[in-house]
Formats: sequence, C-alpha cells, structure tokens
Amino acid sequence: MSLLLEGKRAFITGGTRGIGAALCEVFAREGADVAFNYNSRDDLATEIIAKIEAFQRRALSFKVSVTDRLGMKKLAREIVEKWGGIDILVNNAAINRGDNFATTTDRAWDEVINTNVGSLFAVTKPIYKQMIRQRKGSILNITSIGAIRALPTAVHYATSKAAMIGFTKCLSREAGTFGVKVNAIAAGIFDTELAQALPQRLLEMHHFWASAGRAGRPEELAEYAAFMVSDRNSFMNGEVVIVDGGAVT
Repeated sequence: MSLLLEGKRAFITGGTRGIGAALCEVFAREGADVAFNYNSRDDLATEIIAKIEAFQRRALSFKVSVTDRLGMKKLAREIVEKWGGIDILVNNAAINRGDNFATTTDRAWDEVINTNVGSLFAVTKPIYKQMIRQRKGSILNITSIGAIRALPTAVHYATSKAAMIGFTKCLSREAGTFGVKVNAIAAGIFDTELAQALPQRLLEMHHFWASAGRAGRPEELAEYAAFMVSDRNSFMNGEVVIVDGGAVT
C-alpha cells in the first residue's frame, strides 16, 4: 500500500513545537514534502528540517508570523515557485493565556484573537487561492474541545477556537465548488507547552474522566490528521472531528 501523502506538498503553521512538530514529522513519513513557519527558535527549525529530510522529503522553513499578511503572501508564492503548488494546509499555530475573563486585559484579548483568528485569513487566503487555481487541496484547522464544551479554559482562547469552527464550516461550502476540502480537528488535552500552562487541577480531572486516562501525545493527533488530509478521506468536508481520548462531557 502506498504512503498516505505520497507526492503531496504541505504547509503547516507553528511547525517547531508540540502538535506542529509532530505533524511535520508524520506528514514527511507518509510521503509529503513539508514547509512550515515559526516565530523564534532557529535551532528547533533546523531540527525539524532534519527530521523531514531524513524521510527523503523536501523541507522549507519560514521565520514569519502567522499574522503577517504580506509575509504569508510572499511565503505562499515562494512555495509555489519552488514546488509547483501546495496540496495541504494545516492551520495549527495558536496561543493561549491563563486569564480569567474579569481580569483579561485589552492587550491579552487582542493578542489571542488576532493570532488565533486573524491568522486564519492571513495564512489561508493566499494558499486557498492557489488551491482554487489547481482545483484541488485539503485544509485542516486544529481547533479545540474548549470551543465546544464548557471547560475551565480562557474565554478568549475558547472564543478564537469557536471562530475556527465557523470558518471551517462556511469555507467548506465555498471550497467544495473548487475541489478543495476544509475540515477540522477539535483537540482535547495533549502533552504540549500549551497544555502545561493549564491548572494542575484541570489536568488531574481530565486524566480521571478521559477513558484513555492520560493526555494525548502530539503524534497521536498527527497520525489522524494525516488521514484526514489524504485522498483516502475523499468524502468528508466541513466536519469537526473530536480527538480527545474519550473525555466525558
């Protein structure tokens, strides 16, 4: 059987840490050339490039913010010029702040919303336009169960991730006309830096109530994501799939 992503060209946001790093490695293992962006850690970017190339796949890294609209347009053009196109986009990059709503500052609210929601426009539009021209593509958005369930997470974070669900469903209607699929994964608690910022009490409660009895490993989400953006998942569009270890609502 051929690899899930044989010959595909993927771009992943936030590719140097946590789920993003796992996505880069698993996608490369499954046959995709992988490009990714990052904000600050050149050393981590170098490590991810080495992991991608270890699977005999092409790798590109870009030190540019997901909120930089001009930077993202340039990035998309460069990938297309070098690789001929982009088949897969994963909107993974996100930030959170451990704020109570009553004490959330204007700056914290704007930072989370601008990064998590504004990036959907900045990143997706130039790549989506390229997918329209080639009449194929798959967009996967990594949202959160915090957008669906009443969890003790920050309001600005839950709001931004709920916006991602609306983005997914509405864009999928338009995109389907051009042969482009748009789906999302609502992730539970995974062992990442983002989760480590959560209150210890919440983590203990999650491990007790989740049937898996633990937090997820980033590679576990990446394995499922690889299937979701593959040609074998040919009839799913506008869907939000929960991957949370069987947590009780």
